Amino acid sequence: MDVLPPLNALRAFEVAGRYLNFRLAAQEMGLTQGAVAQQVRLLEAHLGMALFERHAKGLAFSAAGRGYHAAVAASFDGLRAATQVLRPEPGKVLISVTPAFAAKWLIPNLPAFSEVCPEIDLRIMATEKLSSFHSEGINLAIRQGAPPFGAALEAICLFRQDVIAVASPHLAGAQAAQLVPPALAELPKLHDGHDLWPQFLAQLGVEDQAGRGLRLNQVALAIDAAISGQGLALVPRFLVARDLAAGTLVQVTPEVLQGDKAFYLLAEPRKKRSKAVEQVRRWLVEMSDQPDERCGPRPCRDTPLGPDTAEPQP
Repeated sequence: MDVLPPLNALRAFEVAGRYLNFRLAAQEMGLTQGAVAQQVRLLEAHLGMALFERHAKGLAFSAAGRGYHAAVAASFDGLRAATQVLRPEPGKVLISVTPAFAAKWLIPNLPAFSEVCPEIDLRIMATEKLSSFHSEGINLAIRQGAPPFGAALEAICLFRQDVIAVASPHLAGAQAAQLVPPALAELPKLHDGHDLWPQFLAQLGVEDQAGRGLRLNQVALAIDAAISGQGLALVPRFLVARDLAAGTLVQVTPEVLQGDKAFYLLAEPRKKRSKAVEQVRRWLVEMSDQPDERCGPRPCRDTPLGPDTAEPQP
C-alpha cells in the first residue's frame, strides 16, 4: 500500500512554494525558518527527489517540484473549501489593515459602510505583521508598499502617499498654512517609524532647529500627539482629512512630499472571492481617491455580481 508523505511536511512545502522563501513561509506557519526547511527536506527524502533549487536570494522549483506543488496546493484548497462548507459564514469578511489605517480611516468610515452593506459582518485585524490569506483566513488586506505583492494577489492602489505637515491650530498659530521654512524648522517635530522629516526638510532646503522631538512607533500616535499640540507631524493627507475638515489639525505648509509607498488593497483572485468579499472590495475602491476603472464606484447593496463572484458551492 502506498504511504502518503507526512502532512506537516506537505503543508510546509505548500506554503514555501507559494512564497518561494522559507523565511516568509515560517512567518505564516508560526515556525522557525529552520523548521520549515527541515520539513521540506523530510518530504524530499520521502519522495527521493529535490523539489526546490536553493539559491542565495530564495528558492526555485525543480522540474518535478513545480507540478507537484500545483497538485498539493489544489488538495489543500479542496480541504479548505470542504471545511468552509461545514462551517459556512457567508456574510463574514476579515480584513487585515495597519493600525493607523484602522484607527484613522477605516473605523471613522464604518458608519457609511454599514449603511450600504448592513448584512456583512466585517471583522478587522489591525497589525503591522505580514498576514496570511490561507492560515489566518484573511479575505482582504490593506498594506502600504509598492508592487509587486505576489503573482497570486490582485493589488489595487487606494491612496497615494501624499505626505503633509500638520499641527494643532494652537501650536501653529494664525499663520498656519503660511509658515515660512525657517519658522517650520524651529517648531518641535513628531517622529514615527517612517522617519520622513529629514527628507521633508531637505526638500524645503532647511535644517531642523528644534532638536530630536518625540518619537513614536505608529502614525496614528503621531497624529494624536499633533492634535494635542505636542508638535508637527508628517502624515498621509487622507489619514487626517477628517481632522483638517474639523479644524482639529491644520496643514502648516503647502509643501507635499510624494512618497513611493502607496496604500494598496490586496485580494485573492476574483474566482476565489465570495459575494460579501467582493462587495467590501468594491466599497473600498469607491471610497478611495483612485477609483478602479474596471469596476467603477458602485454601492454594495443590490450590486449585480457575475457567476465568478458567487458564493462557493458544496
